[in-house]
Amino acid sequence: MATAGAWARLRAAIALRRRPGRAGPGKGSRGAARTEGGSMSCVQAESVLKKIVRKIGQECAARGQTVSETLVVFMVKAVVLDPRNDFNVDQTLTKKDVQNLIQLCVTRLLDTTNPSLSTIKMQVYFDMNYANRAELLSEQHRVLEGRLAPVVRDITESRPRVQEIESVYQTIVSYVLLSSGLGSPTDIEVVREVTAGLQSVFPQREMITFISLSKKNKEQQLKNLAKLVTGIRLYNKECGKGGSSIDDLPAILNESIPSATQTVDERLNTCHRLAHQYTALLESMQEDQHRYAQLSSFKLKEALFNVRQYEAFLCILLSDAITSAQEVENMNVQFAATMEQLKNTVQNKVSIDTKDVFPLFVALSNLWSGFQNEILLLSFLTNMTNNLQQFSEIQSQLFPEEVLTSLLEGVTVKSDEERIRETMGTRVNVSDFKNQEWLFPETTDNFDQLLIQYHGFCAHAIGVKGLTLPGNPAIGILKHKERCYVFSSKEAAYVFAQDPDKFIQLNVEKAKEHAELILLLELYHQFEYLALHKQARNAGKYLMKPTTKCDSSTQTDTHILPPTIVTSYEWNEWELRRKAIKLANLRRKLTHAMQTDLSHMRRENSTQVYLPKDVSTQTKRDSSSNVPRPQVFLEGLRGGSSPTTHMVKVDLTRPADEN
Repeated sequence: MATAGAWARLRAAIALRRRPGRAGPGKGSRGAARTEGGSMSCVQAESVLKKIVRKIGQECAARGQTVSETLVVFMVKAVVLDPRNDFNVDQTLTKKDVQNLIQLCVTRLLDTTNPSLSTIKMQVYFDMNYANRAELLSEQHRVLEGRLAPVVRDITESRPRVQEIESVYQTIVSYVLLSSGLGSPTDIEVVREVTAGLQSVFPQREMITFISLSKKNKEQQLKNLAKLVTGIRLYNKECGKGGSSIDDLPAILNESIPSATQTVDERLNTCHRLAHQYTALLESMQEDQHRYAQLSSFKLKEALFNVRQYEAFLCILLSDAITSAQEVENMNVQFAATMEQLKNTVQNKVSIDTKDVFPLFVALSNLWSGFQNEILLLSFLTNMTNNLQQFSEIQSQLFPEEVLTSLLEGVTVKSDEERIRETMGTRVNVSDFKNQEWLFPETTDNFDQLLIQYHGFCAHAIGVKGLTLPGNPAIGILKHKERCYVFSSKEAAYVFAQDPDKFIQLNVEKAKEHAELILLLELYHQFEYLALHKQARNAGKYLMKPTTKCDSSTQTDTHILPPTIVTSYEWNEWELRRKAIKLANLRRKLTHAMQTDLSHMRRENSTQVYLPKDVSTQTKRDSSSNVPRPQVFLEGLRGGSSPTTHMVKVDLTRPADEN
């Protein structure tokens, strides 16, 4: 018997078993699991997990079902996580709990009619087998180097005598043939062709010089020789002088890539159709109780999740196929141009400078290696596409065409594109939200590159309706706690934005009930201990933070900095010479000083005065005086009647007091 901490240790051991070296989620008192006799260490929890996994695998095998250890471990996590199974981590872990856990896991692993199991198997298969271009080519390069390593050691570490030089030379021929991958080493005609090409660029008489090189230089020269000989063989094949064992890789790729792309595209269209039909049926169940009673026995949600996951994986494969097609198209152009340039260089010439043709041979070899890589990638994508098909076969078993047609009678089926078009004219009003940040195409610089949560599905419909409806970013992207969410309608956006944490938790609870949603919705940050290896490793790899933008304007001064013009600068050498002569003449000059009588013994003086006061006076009284106004009348100025008349002066002045 173990206490509550045993569950924490068990979950930590589950995570460590899949990802060694990572710390488990248990902390504090819950991380210190105890048994009746003492503490239950992580090693003991690991032992318990091994026993549970082994027991589940044995019971499944006894019933005719072979399951991988990775699938069993994931199923154990999913069963413990599902709240419907009543595994309470706050209660003691008894033997009955372990037996119940084993029985539930076995039951789910043997339920081949449940689309949920097929989805989990699909996720586990994809996680264990898929690799992107860089990883796949890196692994192929590592495998090829491992195969060539013994041959390289025989060449670089040997110290042959004169009679053994020919044997080492033949080993170099084998290395060139194996590294190029053009023909079989058992084909005599191919060996002769490679030997002739090698002798044209590296005669056997130069072996003595080669042997004296260091190991690193030998390895580098071997690689160069392999590329040169490969380029020569490709040129001879183009001229019709050999290369019969070399397949026409460009022609094969030009034919195979469109065929593979068409296959993936057809299966993707089938996924789209089924997803749209299942979504329409689930919506009709929620709107009509009669339809709910009719369809409740069908596992429509599990089937929808299965189709959506298959759709997501096919989109990844289709993207890789399109990338391969673009790479092949570019390499075809480069290969044709390089071959034409090589023909023009070599044609009708008796002797050619190696510096003119060797780079072209190397370029041909590199391009051909690119074609070989694309053949490998195409084969890998084809195998992945064919192997994923088995996990969707349950769709035809649960919903044959005639059954699905009858269920869809009277139901309107909308495609994802139609749902998005219906909401293109609507968007949230930012002024309705005080503390929420919304992103739009015109305000966010990298809008199309944002990492949307829940794989781009509506954040409201998942937890509330259990549906994976496509979100429309044009409505507005809600940025909450550095994560971005999209919605299928304006109404859903408003409801979600009122309490985002509540609906996020609803989505988490829905993922606990349906463990396949954890990978489908990419909930790695919330279920890190349950995520598969590659998904957990790449969880935050492509996270891109939004860069908001807005209209703004700036204005600067005409001269924001003070002028830095050096007025004393002279570009004219003769002007500098004249200044130098003037400075040189100063050496013969003396400085004189003199004083005048006015400046002699002069010092600074200061005086102080009393400021004048404001003084006013007043007279005793005001007085004035007046004088008489003189008036005089002269009689006789105009003449008179008598010539003897005299002028008479009359004083008419009045006294002053009468005026």
